[in-house]
Amino acid sequence: MHNTLHSSNQKHSFAGLLAGLGAASTWGGMYVVSKVVLEVIPPFALLSIRLLMGAATLGLVIYFRKNKAVFTKEQFWKSLWVGFVGYGISLGFQFVGTKLSTASNGSLVTSATPAFVLLFAPFLLGEKTTPRRVIALIVSTLGVLAVIDPRNAELSPTLFWGNMSLLSAALTWALYSVLVRKVSQSGDLLMSSAVMLLGGLPSSLAFGIWEINTQGIGAITPGIIGGLLFLGIISTAIAMFLWNYAFAEVPAAVASLTFFAQPVVGTLLGWFFLAETITPLFLAGGALISVGILIATFEK
Repeated sequence: MHNTLHSSNQKHSFAGLLAGLGAASTWGGMYVVSKVVLEVIPPFALLSIRLLMGAATLGLVIYFRKNKAVFTKEQFWKSLWVGFVGYGISLGFQFVGTKLSTASNGSLVTSATPAFVLLFAPFLLGEKTTPRRVIALIVSTLGVLAVIDPRNAELSPTLFWGNMSLLSAALTWALYSVLVRKVSQSGDLLMSSAVMLLGGLPSSLAFGIWEINTQGIGAITPGIIGGLLFLGIISTAIAMFLWNYAFAEVPAAVASLTFFAQPVVGTLLGWFFLAETITPLFLAGGALISVGILIATFEK
């Protein structure tokens, strides 16, 4: 009986890790599409469209699935609040930070997210910070530093507020991820995920309407529509659900390490589509990230 339970937990852990890697990889590949769409639609307006499309997509899945889950009013409000932290506050800080700082600073600062998860998990979830998890985080962090190369970062005083915004984004995304695990223990994950996406709408819609009034929107071509469908359905509905699933199934400190797949995939796509060079440092970094995730995964 114990062996069956252990193997079932391992399957859950493996599925959770794959889900986290899938989400982070999707976001790693999202930047190319976002860059094109953002030339036509301002950031908060785009976020509003993504959240609406994502919530509608998950809503359709909920409507057509056979097993209808019970979802209480308390679970609804908890999920809405968690969504506000993740999509209202964290992504807002990320947009502002990216605008006021640089892309390389963005990669470097947001890679602090797993360290912040390790900080929140003991207090909010009662998860133990084991020496093995700390070692896994250190090894993976060294790997991500090799991948994104901190020598490209700029620390000039003019970028201070941008960097502070990026740090706030990393901190609040870690808090969101830990809260997802807390909420998922008492409610249906698919329902929670759809409501969480709605939680980001009050702030994103307010800023989005202001952006459209002040900046306007460019020409909507079939290419832009394709980009919106990718960002709304794949990068938001599917990837956000996969990220939530990872945190529901795997201890937060372990699930957070899959976040490091993001810069790796981003660099690989840059090499594949934009003929950017891959350095030996990148390969070493990718190997270290993999080792870190393996160290954390096979904890007894």
